[in-house]
Amino acid sequence: MKEAVVLDVSDLTGHCDGSASPAWWGTLAFMLIEGTGFALAIVLYLYLMSIAAIWPIGVGPPDLGAGTVMTVLLVTSLVPNLLVSRWAAQQDMRKVRLGLIVMSFFGIVPLVVRIFEFPAMHIPWDQNAYGSVVWLLLGLHTTHILTDLVETLVLTCLMFTRHGDNPRRFGDVGDNAMYWNFVVATWIPIYVCIYWVPRL
Repeated sequence: MKEAVVLDVSDLTGHCDGSASPAWWGTLAFMLIEGTGFALAIVLYLYLMSIAAIWPIGVGPPDLGAGTVMTVLLVTSLVPNLLVSRWAAQQDMRKVRLGLIVMSFFGIVPLVVRIFEFPAMHIPWDQNAYGSVVWLLLGLHTTHILTDLVETLVLTCLMFTRHGDNPRRFGDVGDNAMYWNFVVATWIPIYVCIYWVPRL
């Protein structure tokens, strides 16, 4: 009788990070789906612009102030976000906690700025197609900022409890940082479409 060969896997951890993690792939798939939604909304904006006699319809271009502040804020947030991702990979709890607090701030402040962005459009959402599409773009992006903020706040709370001792949480922080990069990246073409295309 042949003796069975058993592979010793006792040294393997119960979790994995990066592309070896199912959560990483789930986050990536979510970003691809949401990215398609953003792309469709931008195509809709450009289509409506192409068939309109004048663009924007019935109003001037939106004020640049709030949108530009939002852009500077989001681009600036990439620096602490990169650091949080690195610290999570190093499993440096003290730095990760600090970084998550900073990123919570960078999640809250854009929502405050967004309050000023909607009036800067000078048009209600239901006045015409232009109003509807710019509010749609801003609304979609606001939803994604809010989604990431909630996840960041939950992770921040977890890292200050006994649940933060689970090494898997560091992978969750890395995935959250990846998603914030997506939130920032999707804002750039939206900013260009809403604020600069009407000025061309």
